[in-house]
Amino acid sequence: MLLRLLPLLLLCGSLPAQAQIQLGSFADTTAYPVYRGTDLGLTFDPATRAGTLSVWAPTADSVRLRRYAAGTGGLATASYPLRRAGQGTWTLTLPAGTTGFYTVQATISGQRRAEVPDPYVHAVGLNGERGAWLDPATATPPGWNSDQHPPLASPTAIMVGEVSVRDLSSGPQSGIQHKGQYLGLAEPSTTGPGGVRTGLAHLQELGVTHVHLLPTNDFSSIDESRPNPPFNWGYDPLHYTVPEGSFATDPADPAVRLREFRQMVQALHQGGLRLVLDVVYNHTTAVQRTSFEQLVPGYYYRHNPDGSLSDAAACGNEVASERPMVRKLIVESLLYWAREYHADGFRFDLMGILDLETMRQAETALHALDPSILLYGEGWTAGASPLPNEQRALKANMVALPGVAAFSDELRDALKGPFSNHDQPGFVSGRPGLEESVKFGIVAATRHPQLDYAKVNYSTAPWAASPAQCLNYAACHDDMLLWDQLKRSNPTATEAELLAQDVLANTIVFTSQGVPFLPIGDEFLRTKQGATNSYNLPDSINQLHWDRKARYQEVFGFYRRLLALRRAHPAFRLPTQDLIARHLRFLPNLPAGTVGYQLLDHAGGDKWNTITVLFNGTRAPATLPLPAGKYRVVLRGQQIDERGVGKLRVRSGNTVVPASSALLLVR
Repeated sequence: MLLRLLPLLLLCGSLPAQAQIQLGSFADTTAYPVYRGTDLGLTFDPATRAGTLSVWAPTADSVRLRRYAAGTGGLATASYPLRRAGQGTWTLTLPAGTTGFYTVQATISGQRRAEVPDPYVHAVGLNGERGAWLDPATATPPGWNSDQHPPLASPTAIMVGEVSVRDLSSGPQSGIQHKGQYLGLAEPSTTGPGGVRTGLAHLQELGVTHVHLLPTNDFSSIDESRPNPPFNWGYDPLHYTVPEGSFATDPADPAVRLREFRQMVQALHQGGLRLVLDVVYNHTTAVQRTSFEQLVPGYYYRHNPDGSLSDAAACGNEVASERPMVRKLIVESLLYWAREYHADGFRFDLMGILDLETMRQAETALHALDPSILLYGEGWTAGASPLPNEQRALKANMVALPGVAAFSDELRDALKGPFSNHDQPGFVSGRPGLEESVKFGIVAATRHPQLDYAKVNYSTAPWAASPAQCLNYAACHDDMLLWDQLKRSNPTATEAELLAQDVLANTIVFTSQGVPFLPIGDEFLRTKQGATNSYNLPDSINQLHWDRKARYQEVFGFYRRLLALRRAHPAFRLPTQDLIARHLRFLPNLPAGTVGYQLLDHAGGDKWNTITVLFNGTRAPATLPLPAGKYRVVLRGQQIDERGVGKLRVRSGNTVVPASSALLLVR
């Protein structure tokens, strides 16, 4: 559950001095013309290299372009009127060799609006104040055109690791030279305390298939002119389709951020990792700052009946994705990231604010480009929206989006405790009554004949039509980290007890069907000192502390082998709901606080005939019924080895599972 219910000016950016302009009034926008072309923004003629800027501003009396020598400060060096064109657009062509920066300014009903870059801007100067007259195709590193996506076996073979550019590399013990920057993620073979691998090398060692980066589009909360700017997650978008400048070595040079972003992508791909971009199309930074409001007032945002901005994002506004030109911008922005930056996937922040048709069109367009592109998001909102529920990309409507996945907060809160009460424990800490919610995650939110959906915590029915539509996780950047919440909700537990609970939680995640998701650092018990919402806390809280990897090497080794176990066994990643219902059987009559199931008949073509998985979430040993016979123990608590960590002979039809632990048996 998103917890960024924050003071508006802190999260979404304070207003610049020039933005002393009232918001556009709420108006009927249905009569606005819809532009059908694909050349909005700045495009370059491949033969002449002349650049043409096209801006959609149907209510404008006039639009002017102003050129500047620098990305910020100084007076305009030239001013040009744009020519009115068809379907509400305005255009201007400047000759090859044109350089520098630009803004556009609309006059609407006789009133001059603020100078802004155009909504489709792909290159900007410092802090995104002005667009850059630059062909992004020229800002590529050597070998970019031969960059290849790593192979992917199937959607359910995906394992996602989430991190921010800054968190991964900013730690003083990271061994990374370009701390907090794109190039830091591109550095190979870096090491930290005790010689542990860090950065890119750590991601490769862990074994995830996809790296989910927190927002890397241009956002407004960080002053890029500062050499050591304060931290922010970046969920306050300023420009949707430009890389953020604070992660570049020179934010003032518009080509640098583009080139270095691509170098990062190259390094990930060469390292066998795919890239997921965290995209925030559901809202923007403070409305007055945006190109949207200054060029077409009132169009890009939803409003309440009284004309005020609606706010399902809890950030002061929500984007009207259902309007044709907003939908067009979102879809074309996604395609641009996929084509020009080789993105392999997108995570949609507060996806439940976006309308279903926009998500359908995005999915269709992206999968026409590359069927392996991963799409998932938060199937909820942070507040009420005027758009009816049946039109929104909520979890309950995922059946209408077969190529899109959503997070299962059912499993998350069942495992560690509810987001709304950090003092309350979850299944892995001994709280009873959550067994059906855990089972819901195990079958990846699909329909299964043995589930009692009336007892699931947040959903009374399955919402995934296939396991690939469900992301299972125990924690993410939002809310408390897993380790911190376990400590908070179990104040008398020893470190050994907490460690057992931590390992149990993600053992459940990575042996469940669907797509597993892990915030990077959980594999060595990452902590943020109990912070529940670290969006603007310093690097000392947010950075990965690599000394913990050195300290908890055995824990990291367990996680690495857990991911390898999933990768090696298709039984844990069945591709369809029918196969799960056919091959996965829950064991009946188990005591409270425990869950057990079997994967039968070489599920998914697995070399193992029968896999038995037992989870004891109670804080005492539990005796669980088990068919008599001989078993090879592959996982016991914090021990894991595909070849076996021991043997088990069951004669009485029961076996004992230690407190807060899992047992995985093979026959």
